[in-house]
Amino acid sequence: MHAPRSILPITSGRVRLWTFAIAFLLTASFACPIAAVAQSDTGHATGTVLDPAGRSVAGAHVKLDSASGARLTSTTGSDGGFMIALPTWGAYTARVEAVGFAPVTRNVDLSAATASITLRLELVAGAAEEVIVTGDVSEFALTSPDPSEKVLVREELLDANPGRPGAPISIPGLPIETASGGIKAPQYFVPGVAGDHGEPIAQYIAVGGYLVTNNLSANAHGNGYADPNIYVSGALGSVTTDGGAFNVLEGNHALNLAATYSLRPQLSRFVTLTADYRDLDLMAGFAPKDPAKKEWVALEASYGNGLMKRLEHRSQFKWNAQRVFEPSKHNITLFSLGYWGKSHEGNLIPIGYGLQIGDTVDPRQFDQTHSSIQAVDDLWKLRPSDEVAFSGFFRTYNLALYSNFGEGLIRQSEFRTVEGAEGRETHTFAPYSKTVGLQAMAGFDYHEDDIHRDDLDHYLSDNVLVYGPFLKVLSSSVTIRNATPYLALHGDMGKHLRFYAGLRSDTIELKNTDLMNSAYSFDTWSTFLAPKATLAWTPGAGAVHWLPSASVSIGQAFFTEDPRIAVGSKTAGNLTGAAALPSPFERSHSEQLVLEKELSATDLRVTVGRTTTTDTLGKIDPDNGTQQPMGPGTLKFLTASVLHRFSSFGTLQAVLSKADARLSGGTIDGQQIVAQVAPEAPRTIFDALATLDKLPLGLYGRGEYEYVGHKQLDLGNAQHPSTYEAIPVGETRLAVVRPFLNGRLELGVNGMVARGYTGQTTETFGPGWQMGAVPYCAPGSGPSGAPNDFDCGTGEQSVGIRMVSWVGGSISWRFSSEK
Repeated sequence: MHAPRSILPITSGRVRLWTFAIAFLLTASFACPIAAVAQSDTGHATGTVLDPAGRSVAGAHVKLDSASGARLTSTTGSDGGFMIALPTWGAYTARVEAVGFAPVTRNVDLSAATASITLRLELVAGAAEEVIVTGDVSEFALTSPDPSEKVLVREELLDANPGRPGAPISIPGLPIETASGGIKAPQYFVPGVAGDHGEPIAQYIAVGGYLVTNNLSANAHGNGYADPNIYVSGALGSVTTDGGAFNVLEGNHALNLAATYSLRPQLSRFVTLTADYRDLDLMAGFAPKDPAKKEWVALEASYGNGLMKRLEHRSQFKWNAQRVFEPSKHNITLFSLGYWGKSHEGNLIPIGYGLQIGDTVDPRQFDQTHSSIQAVDDLWKLRPSDEVAFSGFFRTYNLALYSNFGEGLIRQSEFRTVEGAEGRETHTFAPYSKTVGLQAMAGFDYHEDDIHRDDLDHYLSDNVLVYGPFLKVLSSSVTIRNATPYLALHGDMGKHLRFYAGLRSDTIELKNTDLMNSAYSFDTWSTFLAPKATLAWTPGAGAVHWLPSASVSIGQAFFTEDPRIAVGSKTAGNLTGAAALPSPFERSHSEQLVLEKELSATDLRVTVGRTTTTDTLGKIDPDNGTQQPMGPGTLKFLTASVLHRFSSFGTLQAVLSKADARLSGGTIDGQQIVAQVAPEAPRTIFDALATLDKLPLGLYGRGEYEYVGHKQLDLGNAQHPSTYEAIPVGETRLAVVRPFLNGRLELGVNGMVARGYTGQTTETFGPGWQMGAVPYCAPGSGPSGAPNDFDCGTGEQSVGIRMVSWVGGSISWRFSSEK
């Protein structure tokens, strides 16, 4: 099958010349208007708005009132910065208002020497110190061009869902499914997007202004996980979700959603112990006594046997550390992270059987992984209107996984190194009227993912007392390189209209070195031009003030498929190299409309989206390494959310999403693909969240209910005629906390009431499998007859991980009071 016309293969030498030519042209075209348009900074006030922890606050309203009665206003961008044109230097009263924070008023005397000011919000509205901020559609910024939702995380463990490894924070409206022990990376569910074996959902770690990708492409699990296990929950400052799912700072994986985790610039020293009758978690944070010093280390150690009948013997150890330097005009952020974990957790079992088989079909199942990340971001403030940043990171990752999904015990293993670097410049043009401003950003991003020995082995013994002998099924070394120049513009078009326009040009090398058969190796280059545009309108205070604000965005993105060649394709079709793949890349085009209206203390938002994807492969099968072509698809969804803030009592939020995800079908790679509902894609998601700050007896708490409705798992085929539908999943999480000693000591009780199965999918068991037996398929039983191909035939089962209710407690000690 021919590659899609939007993918342009080019040679290695030409791509390097082409990439650097584009970088040179973009830089030159960017520099010229700066030189031509930049004006004197005289008569302009610039500044930054920070929250109590020193984090930048986007969407804050800044007002400057002069003695003459003139009022000047601005709204901060994603970096917390603002610029206001002044009629004259002199004395002003500055007032800052931001959702979730108490207003701050300050008198300032502005002159050419004091034109840059920092305004710090001092109090969070509500004692619980947790705020859910839904950004107004008109307040998108150069670095976040779509309406987003930010959850500011309180330092207490309450909002980290204690006792639930793998999910350091709950994101309202985005359910997460995690294996019982949390060693295997949990998966977020987006309306209409399947959540199994690695999905195109982008995750980032914000190190200063640099987005360090957390996605692991072509992971041994499947197409690529983003693992939230790596965070110490007490070190997280916020998580921002972007439903538009793409801007020029985001690339691979950003097809349906982007989530950015931000760390705290400052940390209060604390020790927290969380436990239930089978699990124990100890977390501690260390920082200087001087709150002006932005440096800290957070550590976490946990051990437990989980909540199911199968004892996990889980061990996890983490560190997160950050330090910020501010020499001269530089703001340098250093970040370090380490994670190691292992567990003998159970895995997918036939639904309806849990306690009867000890919650595992094979007691040899085992996970072990470790990772480390070192990152740096240097933001250089050349002048009030110009910023230059240089950033980079290095990561290691290792995985050893022993699993039995129904066709026998397999081992997946890999070691990878990931590195990246970025340079970018941002320029704010002097406003050419009182309301019209313009910002521009240009940069160059490089990313390389080197996966060493991405192996899949099948054990030839079904004896639970041994692991071997084993037979190698797949063994590849994979390299994925991205070289990307990008350019973006953001500004006003009058009082009511704002725009964003960006272009990202990804040149990608995908190199697969097959260590078992060199004929299946390939090295291919492709280029994607990914444009993005957003237009936002607000009604203002005029005659149409009753209308909602509106944002319309369109964009394109891509996703690298797992480049390992399917066993079935390369034998049955006699294809070699890249020809065995319809395309090693998946491409999407998306449109999104957001309507938002604020009524008193209530935010109402409706989001309608549509995403189309090109021909793609199904996710790699963990049993035998095969990938199946799925064809192009279309996703349509509607999400409605209501967020109400009670003045000091707390917040209440509800989110409902309905989706329709379908595969178009057709003949792909010689196979007939039927049109069908996209498998494993949830059609209904509901979330209700309450944060309560003034309960009796000095208590405060949090309650959340998440529901994932029916979803089609398998429509059946000639080999497996049965149809399967997932059982709806419901989780109710509750936590109540009581502070003592002016907030230094905190005691809490938390728990979850759960029903259903997490990770629901279908697997092929041997037709003669009986409860209590270890599933096993003989070598050569697969369709190719090759010794390293195995397939049990028609014994398909609906499988999942049994969900268990629990209750636990926590005790937290801070070395200083709340204030």
